[in-house]
Amino acid sequence: MKKIIAMLLVLTMVLAFAGCAGSKAMTHEQYVAAEMQAQVTVETYVQAHQSWWDNKVTVYCQSPDGAYFLYELACSEEDAAKLTPGTKIRVTGNKGEWAGEVEIMDGTFEFVKGDSFVAEALDVTALLGSEEMIAHQNEFVAFKGMTVEAIEYKNGEPGDDIYVTLGKDGGSYSFCVERYLTGPETDVYTTVGALNVGDTVDVEGFLYWYEGMNPHITAISVVG
Repeated sequence: MKKIIAMLLVLTMVLAFAGCAGSKAMTHEQYVAAEMQAQVTVETYVQAHQSWWDNKVTVYCQSPDGAYFLYELACSEEDAAKLTPGTKIRVTGNKGEWAGEVEIMDGTFEFVKGDSFVAEALDVTALLGSEEMIAHQNEFVAFKGMTVEAIEYKNGEPGDDIYVTLGKDGGSYSFCVERYLTGPETDVYTTVGALNVGDTVDVEGFLYWYEGMNPHITAISVVG
């Protein structure tokens, strides 16, 4: 009897291990359908990341079928330096939401050998003001022919985030220069700081969400 019980325990452990080892990463569609607070696992590609700090890093990722925002992913400083655009990683964490931004929280990751993917900016100008925009949350996107309506530094002076209001066809939209992504030392930060109300600009960035769309700008050019 003891032998049978022992064999059953061993078999149970083997099956459990096989189940874990053979588990598949979610598709983006499955990730979107998962409930909040559920544990999720995805394989995706690094597009950019914010500054590393305290063994954590916040990462913008995208795959051909959709994008992910990895908030304060557990990461050593050495590994953060390896999170270059196109790098494939496997991430496990909890799906969460903050002020409308859907993200993976409390995550861990491992590098995955194989292919690489760097997204091209998707022009979503035509979706401004529509409910369709949120379907592209966290993707690398572009906006064309936007008019500068206001520029405001967080805390009132250069050095921190810059809040940018851009207009198009009668609508006004909030954008952000995130200092931990594109800080004061970058051309993006300098260019935005020199903009004038009335300038026409083309913008690229990650479609972050904060009580509505609030893209994190990664490139901007004055076109008029």
